[in-house]
Amino acid sequence: MRPRVLTSIAAMAAVLAAASCGTSGGQPPADERTLTLAVQGAPNSFDPVELTDGTQAYVWSSVYDTLLRHDNTGELKPNAAKSWSYSDDRKTLTLKLQDGMTFSTGAPVDSAAVKATLERTMKEPGPNQFKLAAVESVETPDESTVVLNLEEPDAALLHAFTMAVGVIGDPKTLDSERTALNPVGSGAYVLDGSTVNASKYVLKKRDDYWNAKAYPFETVEIRVIKDRTATVNALQSGELSAASVETTQVDRLKGAGFDVKFIEAVAMGGLTLADRDGTRVKPLGDERVRRAINMAFDRNKIVKQLLRGAGKPTQQVFGPKGDAYDPALERTYAYDPAAAKKLMAEAGYPDGFEVHMPSLFFTKPFEPTIDQSLAEIGVEVTWDPTPPQNSVSAITSKKYGMFFSVEGVTSTPGEVQANLGSRNVFDSADPELTKLLAQVNAESDPAKAAELYKRINAFTVENAWFTPLFFSGRHWATDGSVEFLGDGSNVFSTIRTFGPTG
Repeated sequence: MRPRVLTSIAAMAAVLAAASCGTSGGQPPADERTLTLAVQGAPNSFDPVELTDGTQAYVWSSVYDTLLRHDNTGELKPNAAKSWSYSDDRKTLTLKLQDGMTFSTGAPVDSAAVKATLERTMKEPGPNQFKLAAVESVETPDESTVVLNLEEPDAALLHAFTMAVGVIGDPKTLDSERTALNPVGSGAYVLDGSTVNASKYVLKKRDDYWNAKAYPFETVEIRVIKDRTATVNALQSGELSAASVETTQVDRLKGAGFDVKFIEAVAMGGLTLADRDGTRVKPLGDERVRRAINMAFDRNKIVKQLLRGAGKPTQQVFGPKGDAYDPALERTYAYDPAAAKKLMAEAGYPDGFEVHMPSLFFTKPFEPTIDQSLAEIGVEVTWDPTPPQNSVSAITSKKYGMFFSVEGVTSTPGEVQANLGSRNVFDSADPELTKLLAQVNAESDPAKAAELYKRINAFTVENAWFTPLFFSGRHWATDGSVEFLGDGSNVFSTIRTFGPTG
């Protein structure tokens, strides 16, 4: 499951930037059926094997369909697959495809295309390969039916099909050079000839798309604008029609007539205390040390000063809109350096200890606060400079017993997969947790699954597997032509979170 770290790291810069600036838009364009956004980073590739789920998904999720989707309230819905069903043992998943779907070339979208795309992702190394780890084989009993045979039940699989894993590529062109820059997709839009890669993506709606009513915008323009000030200027000048903006800009934009909506949690930031057996950093093998680390941080101050109030403090890694979240767990660890030092002494570390962590491109704004907080309980941090291209290998190498990360909020099954899969780099295990994970993967009753997710969350908090610090939020500013439809239940970057006001 380790490749999930690649997805996270690729998106972290965008997530952090989006918490303060992110995607953007502007005053009413001449055609109210045009949506104009901006992203801070261009898609790394349109190849399904290489897709990532950050803000660049605004582009690729417009040219590709996904098998399933989450609506704006977070509910799992049909999409390219009109239905799905599991066998009683949840080891066989059957998907039935919509009728009449075609690729942008006019070629039919069928089960063979789904099979080819899935098998290619399973075979080729990439950030999404691990999400199909449970899939043993893919069968196509007829043109509209896809059957996945699983080695073991996987509760995250359906939710993965709402994102990059769920796209459908044209088997005739998947391995061609054009796939990276101008793919043949089954989505509602195609890239217009005025598109300039890594600068501006102009998307034109397909007249023959099977679900055209779900996409009210005839044209979508997504611009790559890295500078935060330039983004806000573009919003105010009318070049863009919607934007996520810094907290400091909210009053100014409201005064200029923009509507602003705040989404409290789009990403979670904190420390992963990965070496829970103490093989690399011995003190981390003691639960008292891990609990002391959790008590060392003033989370309210971090949100106020580092996030400028755009977020909320947290002691749990699961998003507040998901099934696993439990408000009662937010009272587990009080900010209390003195009590934390006592725990350190009880564990045999009255003078603290030294620890190395990787200094990555997204950790730098948080490093001074982490240093100061941990120093109060005797933990001395050395940050090892790490080139961006080595970010994944640094975290997965088991060189670092703890590290700082930022994870985008997603579905609860996806968060379990990320937090207890890719971030479990030392393969920590516990009989209680193993049993809970097996139970939730096999559970078909949503209410019972939700209770199991809460128990999984409680285990990670009470055993201090992590030191969650904050959820970062996002302010969406929209002009009179566009409205933001989300409530934070689904933070996947899709243009379906926007609608025209007219």
